[in-house]
Amino acid sequence: MQLHTRIRRGTLATSAAICALSVTLAGCSGTTKDSAKKDSGTAAGNNATANPDAELKKGLKLAFLPKQINNPYEKIVDDAGVEAAKEFGGTGKEVGPSDASASSQVSYINTLIQQRQDAILIAANDPNAVCTPLKNAMKQDIKVVAYDSDTAKDCRQLFINQASSEEIGRSQVRNIAKQLGNKGEIAILSATQNATNQNAWIDFMKDELTKPEYKDMKLVKVAYGDDDDQKSFQETQGLLKAYPKLKGIISPTTVGIAAAARYISSSSYKGKVVINGLGTPNQMRKYVKDGTVEQFALWNPKDLGYLGAYAAAALASGQITGAEGEKFKAGRLGEYEVGKDGEVILGSPAVFDKKNIDEFDF
Repeated sequence: MQLHTRIRRGTLATSAAICALSVTLAGCSGTTKDSAKKDSGTAAGNNATANPDAELKKGLKLAFLPKQINNPYEKIVDDAGVEAAKEFGGTGKEVGPSDASASSQVSYINTLIQQRQDAILIAANDPNAVCTPLKNAMKQDIKVVAYDSDTAKDCRQLFINQASSEEIGRSQVRNIAKQLGNKGEIAILSATQNATNQNAWIDFMKDELTKPEYKDMKLVKVAYGDDDDQKSFQETQGLLKAYPKLKGIISPTTVGIAAAARYISSSSYKGKVVINGLGTPNQMRKYVKDGTVEQFALWNPKDLGYLGAYAAAALASGQITGAEGEKFKAGRLGEYEVGKDGEVILGSPAVFDKKNIDEFDF
């Protein structure tokens, strides 16, 4: 898959380049390996040390807890993680709520603790609401890996980030600005108000818009569709009615961009309002081909789930503790290095348009 090739180029960059891109929620400060290991051991409830030569344990039990169980994007991620677990002799499953509210994941974490899972992988709906049960899990030597949307840093050992949050946020603005000639009113259609990843990306979008080249662009509203198709559809309609001069919408969520494109495609706004953001090729193909959407971006969600499974296995097997500088192998994806605050970056997002969209099937 050509997307995989693009992504790996970003992933295999030097540690310095990764650090430069990884200003996700904090800058590249002078945290040492030793202090990072100490922090990681504290988070895990012990003073664990890594054994990079350890073999992956057989029979590991991994549980994926997405933001919501019926989210098509997260289904792709979790299914890939479940399949990856089979490669190293483990088992995986997906469990989760049907809604994306802040506290909806708590009862599932408690159940997974009772089931003695070896690792819980979570895409957090809220960075803090899930912390108490996740800390309880780590005290019982259940490894915790956040993916897609992070928890507070002391509530997990690793965060598997799709790409640098800074790169995702700033590139969203750069992409839509090119389409608009750096002029006009824009809005953002996000997921939930507490979604860690969305908020990090939006902060970088807002910062990017302060640059002189965007002086003729104005962010008029950040709307929230709660990763619900119908609400996202209605929020799109509301934005267009409330802001008649609106020229573009950035939706950094696969549910939101598909809903926005569906509304625009059958309205008088088609060809007049630009839709950009993050989506999957299979969701967006028809809107690209009918001219509703010119381009959008994403990483390979299958690779995200695959990487998450191998990272969780490396933790549960003692190869790594989550300390900065540790390295582990992720099957067909190759070697990865743990960065600051336990962050592991999958790679750089790819842009999809009419020229290349048929090359991808996910």
